[in-house]
Amino acid sequence: MTSLLDAAHLDGRFFDGNWIEGGQGYDVLEPATGAVLARAASVDAATVARTAAAARTAQRDWAAATPDVRASVFVQAAALARAHGEEIVTWVMRESGSVRAKAEFELAITIKAIELAAAMPHQAQGLVLPSEPGRLSLARRRPLGVVGVIAPFNFPLYLAMRAVAPALAVGNAVLLKPDPRTAVCGGLVIARLFEQAGLPAGALSVLPGGGEAGAALCADPNVAMIQFTGSTGAGRKVGEAASRHLKKVSLELGGKNTLIILADADLDLATRNAAWGAWLHQGQICMTAGRILVHRAIFDAFAARLADKAKALPAGDPMSGTVAVGPLISQPQLDHARDILDRSVAAGARILAGGTAEGLCLAPTVLDGVAPGMAAFEEEIFGPVAVLVPFDTDDEAVTLANDTEYGLSAAVISRDVGRAMALGERLRAGLLHINDQTVNDEVVNPFGGVGASGNGSAIGGPANWEEFTHWQWVTIKGAAPAYPF
Repeated sequence: MTSLLDAAHLDGRFFDGNWIEGGQGYDVLEPATGAVLARAASVDAATVARTAAAARTAQRDWAAATPDVRASVFVQAAALARAHGEEIVTWVMRESGSVRAKAEFELAITIKAIELAAAMPHQAQGLVLPSEPGRLSLARRRPLGVVGVIAPFNFPLYLAMRAVAPALAVGNAVLLKPDPRTAVCGGLVIARLFEQAGLPAGALSVLPGGGEAGAALCADPNVAMIQFTGSTGAGRKVGEAASRHLKKVSLELGGKNTLIILADADLDLATRNAAWGAWLHQGQICMTAGRILVHRAIFDAFAARLADKAKALPAGDPMSGTVAVGPLISQPQLDHARDILDRSVAAGARILAGGTAEGLCLAPTVLDGVAPGMAAFEEEIFGPVAVLVPFDTDDEAVTLANDTEYGLSAAVISRDVGRAMALGERLRAGLLHINDQTVNDEVVNPFGGVGASGNGSAIGGPANWEEFTHWQWVTIKGAAPAYPF
């Protein structure tokens, strides 16, 4: 089997099937080693404008294609993703610092997202509304036109595909701007899958580059919607810029998510859930358990178990095949995590395990003695740091959990499911998990947060029709009425 990507695709001058004049590009680095993996084209505002105009033209023909034709593209794309699975997994590991298990899981849910999109062209796309006799009244879903997707580095393949696939499936064209650090697995891989699957030229274009490309996408008159996944700070800028041009905006942002462990919880299971929720993919997940609230009756025993687990988890280069925790994406991200640790320790917190770094690999860390007002309690770390906070009552746990501007994910672990559900009902979050940790996504579910975690918009499953289409009201009469004047 030939490779999905060849040397030409990894040249910084190659963009959307063409060569960019002047060879403008930048190096894509492997965070574990610093090696140059590829060069990515760096598009400017003029290129974005040309691509958006071409996408608007291509979208009309794509939307007019039969459901069978559109569905067949996604069936083929899913088959290609499976066939090239090892190549794709390797890119995710090397480019984003993912350990193999995480990269393989990311590929699996990406394929699931493509397959769910394949069903959308054949789903019901409207309603028959009540109306007066002699008039047929319909409400139908229509594609928006061109959708801009700005995707992050942490789950680069899936978090791009979960928007790209359904947006295309309902008849939109898509312009995808991946994070510059993961331009290959978060952009070029997706473009190649759909290109080989038979998607018409212009219906999907990848726009590698930095802030200039993103700003141009938010301002372009041919772009009807921006779907952004990333940090809250960047999301605020994207939301402001896109809304200024009256675009539809979907923002899936950061989180300071809380895992609550009640006194009756099984200590071993609670420890496993906390470790997974705090350290999976080095804590670089919007749903990461950013605070672990533990009932005081079991707090010391739990903290000791979690610290022992942290010391036993190896960190390093994912390609070695022997690590559970890989590198952070970049030096600034490591500096950010270390800064929060340093400020919290200066304020009275204690490091029970970890806290040291080798290269970009921050060892799994357990932070004790954390209280409201400390940096580790308030700020999103995006690093492998388990922040432990004790509580005495359910009311106190709810107060601590809701003491944040974020509202993405929350979880409660207890043998008493009724009590856990009653507590969960009081938590402000877009996602709630009883007897699980905070990091969950099954693709078929709506996914989104409130507050600083997003604008209440959701993508995934049944929410995709709401996000990537608009309603059109249509009435039909046998003859035009004779109005009084």
